[in-house]
Amino acid sequence: MKVLAINGSARKDGNTAILINTVFEELHKEGIETEMAQLSGKIIEPCKACWACGGRKNCVHKKDQFQEIFEKMKQADGIILGSPVYTANISANMQAFLERASVVADMNNDADLLKYKVGASVTAARRGGAIAALDAMNHFFMLQNMFVVGSSYWPMAYGQMPGDVQKDEEGMETMRNLGRNMTYLLKTLEERRR
Repeated sequence: MKVLAINGSARKDGNTAILINTVFEELHKEGIETEMAQLSGKIIEPCKACWACGGRKNCVHKKDQFQEIFEKMKQADGIILGSPVYTANISANMQAFLERASVVADMNNDADLLKYKVGASVTAARRGGAIAALDAMNHFFMLQNMFVVGSSYWPMAYGQMPGDVQKDEEGMETMRNLGRNMTYLLKTLEERRR
């Protein structure tokens, strides 16, 4: 099994990556392969509403990494979305990515591109806005007929400067629990498919 994480942070290997890697540690304990696509330093263009993706199962525009990442999403058993809180919501890159992914999935609705995959969201927040950011990412999963993983608290941790989230003990434990729950759901679904 494989889990793909998409890190929508402008900082490569910052707080959001730390949270994702904490979830990954739990997945690795159970032999689940992981990969992180980091959007840092990249620009994900917004959807052009051209509808050319219909029947093609991916976006036709090639100016950014969207096509490559979306292909990996289709192949993955689980998807983690991670974004810091920017103005009480997800990052612009994550928003653009999810809007394009939603249109591609909708225009290829009969193909069930992401159906029955496992999804988990994480966010790093300086203060507020974390719930809105988590909602935006989890709404994407729910629109794709995916299963959303829960944890012992909302999957968020507090921190502003890189590494600060590691000081949020409850936040870090919430990530570990999220990873254990994701592992459980992935394995349960795998058994069901057999």
